Amino acid sequence: MKMSGRRTMAEENIGQQGSSPGQCQVMNQSQGRGQATIGIDVGGTSIGGVLLDASGQLLSSAQIPTVPGNCQVLDGIISLVDSLMETAPGLSLQAVGVGIPGRVDRRTGLVTDAVNVGLVHMELGAAIAGRLALPVAVENDVNLAALGAICSQNYQTGIAAYINFGTGLAAGIIEDGTIMHGATGAIGEIGHIPLDPHRIPCKCGQEGCLETVASGSAVARLWPVEEGYPLPSLLAAAKEGDSQAREALSVLVGGISMAIELVCLTFDPQFVVLGGGMTRVGQPLLDLVTARLDEMAAHSHFISSLALPSRLRLVGADQPVGAIGAAILGQRVAEEAGRL
Repeated sequence: MKMSGRRTMAEENIGQQGSSPGQCQVMNQSQGRGQATIGIDVGGTSIGGVLLDASGQLLSSAQIPTVPGNCQVLDGIISLVDSLMETAPGLSLQAVGVGIPGRVDRRTGLVTDAVNVGLVHMELGAAIAGRLALPVAVENDVNLAALGAICSQNYQTGIAAYINFGTGLAAGIIEDGTIMHGATGAIGEIGHIPLDPHRIPCKCGQEGCLETVASGSAVARLWPVEEGYPLPSLLAAAKEGDSQAREALSVLVGGISMAIELVCLTFDPQFVVLGGGMTRVGQPLLDLVTARLDEMAAHSHFISSLALPSRLRLVGADQPVGAIGAAILGQRVAEEAGRL
């Protein structure tokens, strides 16, 4: 449902096949004809990939299950690249970008502590480049989801933010089309800022981290279910008047709203894209968050002046923004190497 006076976030067409990821692409329609880049998004359950032509047009996408382990992940990436290229036999692949969880040295392609995919320590960038004989760039998956999601908007320059509400909570910040990393790469780790008075222990060793009240793991703790994803069940129970569900949902919506406020006060972005597994429920969750932000604004002229609800955008369900961001990064690497 469209909210009065506001853009309908659930209607954003982020990363639809046949569309262009927007203003962050490095090429234009007259350059690089017949050339392509591929973006790979490695997740705990699946590895997704997209093929972009040199103008940034999304040509095809594919997905395979993730098999944990160094060799298995590498073989999966190569297999996916081969499958994507089979869909466009007239194109020449120029570079590959890869997004993966864990700690990533973007200069060397070294990945450590990607425990969800079974990579403890691996020179992933070099391994892929050795198999494909092409330039390869590896980056943190949330940063590339930020790049893909933000570049799919009507974005030109300035600061924009992406908040990933997945199993954990983190943000990616884009300034003038470039990923912001900070001194140590920890920029955007908002999930581990201890703000919540409930003081729930966090896996990072602290207590009261924002991730404990604004993430998929928080939903699972607040509203455990025997099977399936708990957020739809929580929303349904709260709508039916269940008092425990309403209390749990209030905690969750408060945490999400706090995360949005934190990012906006810290970086003052033009807009904030909300993504990750939690946002797949779509507009109902966004309506609740908007109502909470409006309530906060009603009690504070300062917060009201920030117009937080008007800045929000929502990633469409199952849109491959991580892979799109990886492909955009691949374009840039190809251009730096003189291949585009």
